[in-house]
Amino acid sequence: MQLFERPEKGERAVLVHLRLNTESQCEELEEFRELVSSAGAQPVSLVTGARKAPDPRYFVGVGKAEEIRASVNEEKAEVVLFDHALSPAQQRNLEQLLECRVLDRTGLILDIFAQRARSFEGKLQVELAQLRYLSSRLVRGWTHLERQKGGIGLRGPGETQLETDRRLIGARIKQLNKRLDKVSNQRQGQRKSRKKSTISTVSLVGYTNAGKSTLFNTLTGSQVNAADQLFATLDPTLRRVKLRDCAPVILADTVGFIRHLPHALVAAFRSTLEETREAGLLLHVVDAHDENRSERIKQVDKVLKEIGADSVRQLEVFNKIDLLANCEPRLDRDEVGRARRVWISAATGAGVELLLAALAEHSVEHASRPSIKGVGARAKLVPGEVSRQRLRLSPTAARLRARLFENGVVVSEDVAENGDWLIDVEVGSAELSQFLCEKGCEIEPNTTVRHGIHA
Repeated sequence: MQLFERPEKGERAVLVHLRLNTESQCEELEEFRELVSSAGAQPVSLVTGARKAPDPRYFVGVGKAEEIRASVNEEKAEVVLFDHALSPAQQRNLEQLLECRVLDRTGLILDIFAQRARSFEGKLQVELAQLRYLSSRLVRGWTHLERQKGGIGLRGPGETQLETDRRLIGARIKQLNKRLDKVSNQRQGQRKSRKKSTISTVSLVGYTNAGKSTLFNTLTGSQVNAADQLFATLDPTLRRVKLRDCAPVILADTVGFIRHLPHALVAAFRSTLEETREAGLLLHVVDAHDENRSERIKQVDKVLKEIGADSVRQLEVFNKIDLLANCEPRLDRDEVGRARRVWISAATGAGVELLLAALAEHSVEHASRPSIKGVGARAKLVPGEVSRQRLRLSPTAARLRARLFENGVVVSEDVAENGDWLIDVEVGSAELSQFLCEKGCEIEPNTTVRHGIHA
């Protein structure tokens, strides 16, 4: 059975929320409840407390650990969920004391990701993160072997089994890394192709459940899963967004961020997060109705810094204004006149036109940048100008044809009498100039069509 599979039924869970004096480790109870709900667990009891520092043995004190055990026995709980990161030793000690499964915050988030992974790449990334997490906790699954002592027929089976499992996990991790490296190279090739076509990439980022997927669907007309829960979207999605009177952009929907995002996930999802780092603009979606939105913004900026995307220009999108009283859509600008913040409601569509106008400004600015390799004197760049053209491609231009489809600029395709491809494209002038520089490509004024193949 693969690691990301789990039973469909819910599990009775005791929640443990410990408030520490260190402000950076002060967890939010409501978010913890949402994580538990997203995992599909059934909370039956909540144990809270406060400490100056975690206990090295149980994380909580001995008295609090006994309180948790009493709650587990009384409620007949199947799992205890901690809103903190536990060490392997703490997790094992707690399981021995409580006689049930114990899961920390990292394991809980990994479980949610495992349920949401749909694509081949997403499943690989989740399995890699789970294996890295499991490798340091493997011993707890073989405690019955550790109790075996020396003697005839009893020498060393526990140690042998653990070494075998560690070796198998290590081999699987290497295999997953190789597969993900291959996927990463494919993504890198796609990004290079988009750069060659001068299409700007805009990446949606933000705290989980801020409304990124709803906004993505509104802007692109897609049907990406959007739900009022944490980590509703896991697999990245890219779509082309047409803008009025200017070149289109590629919009990328990515996984939401959260406080204390497990490092195992950041490492496993490196190829996905590269879409954010390589973007020309970040749409930082903020839940305007959230009382803790300032703290959420800081947490997102912290993760962006961790993945090396803190230098990418941001446009803040304050979403869910329909939940605020007397808040109208508006576009705020900085001191130099650039769009800095847009107030919208992705659910109702209020303010979306303002956001599209801000994206159009970015697209024009992106197209205005000089130094387009290979264009030369033949390129006459008119930033923002978009037109539909019919291109004739000879059979030797098959690579260019594939690039056109990959960039999403193809409207329709026909085949001429002599076998040339006749492709209708919607592109900006900068893109068109680059295509015309390729061998076997020219603008076709009038052509007799033999048959059509619609893209």
